[in-house]
Amino acid sequence: MTPPEPAQPDDPAVDRLGLQETGRSTRPGHPDFQEPESINARHTGRPEPGDRADRHLTATPGTTRPTQAELATPETARPTRAELAAAADRTIPDVLAPGLAVLFVGINPGLWSAATGWHFARPGNRFWPALHRGGFTPRLLHPSEQNELPALGLGITNMAARASARADELSSEELLDGAAILTDKVGRYQPRWVAVVGVTAYRIGFQRPKATFGPQPESLAGARLWVLPNPSGLNAHFTPVTLGLAFAELRVATDLPERR
Repeated sequence: MTPPEPAQPDDPAVDRLGLQETGRSTRPGHPDFQEPESINARHTGRPEPGDRADRHLTATPGTTRPTQAELATPETARPTRAELAAAADRTIPDVLAPGLAVLFVGINPGLWSAATGWHFARPGNRFWPALHRGGFTPRLLHPSEQNELPALGLGITNMAARASARADELSSEELLDGAAILTDKVGRYQPRWVAVVGVTAYRIGFQRPKATFGPQPESLAGARLWVLPNPSGLNAHFTPVTLGLAFAELRVATDLPERR
């Protein structure tokens, strides 16, 4: 087992389990590259209006999601390289409903998610296993089953709407804008808890450079805030077990029942 890398001077965060969160960047030009948590945000200007809140679509119980020819099915859920390349800059619908117990907030959709329309869809991403290990779901859900979450009091959105191959393709301005959009969304939908899945995105977007994992001292539009580790398979300092424990800690704090 590779020992954890030492914390960098500008990234001192340690999670509540005593493990540092970092991301591994490998083969950044490959279409299957999974976005790391370590975001080297670039100042490239604010996104165009079409990349912001007006491009969000919401999937809620009892409604039909927009028809998109490119959406895959579980049986054909492996996009080609061409489909992945074409998915850049797309947006995908939120999984959202009023009054949720927990709204999970990813960094931004990866190309795999943009090509399928499913959050955390890339094979190797550990969000769905961690959700189950943490006791939020009664069984391990496939990403295609994401619209079952609101019935469990859960939802998913992102800090930045547009898809990219790597999180470091986002500018700091996009994350700042995303935090403002998220604040408005939380005010409208009123979840009890907001869980940001990735400490670096939270630090940049909410201008909290010293934020660490776990509960945050501030609230967001009336919701309690929590920061979770990035479930990317590139985050080598969290095993499936310790990632599940981090999710379970949140579940206990929210008073949701153990569903596993």
